[in-house]
Amino acid sequence: MKLQGPAMRLTIFLGESDQWHHRPVYTEIVHRAHRAGLAGASVLRGIEGYGASSHIHTHRLVSLSADLPVAIIIIDTAEKIEAFLPSLDELITEGLVILDPVNVITYV
Repeated sequence: MKLQGPAMRLTIFLGESDQWHHRPVYTEIVHRAHRAGLAGASVLRGIEGYGASSHIHTHRLVSLSADLPVAIIIIDTAEKIEAFLPSLDELITEGLVILDPVNVITYV
């Protein structure tokens, strides 16, 4: 599938230790996005960050965190992203979801 032109970027920020039925929430989101036929999804692990709690999580040895930030980025058409959003409601109890209009250029 070639995706080019206007699209939507869905970015979900949450904690690495967030769980859904004994597996990471980010794994469940990626698998649901795949089943929904969305164009692509990636999980990026942060090395340092903080969120609503204002507690800084870091990978440094001095203060090794078991809950580093992760970002799940999903790209597809606005219609498909909007249709996917309700599936996040049961998975995300604490986090941030951002929607951005983007222009995509796919190199094959």
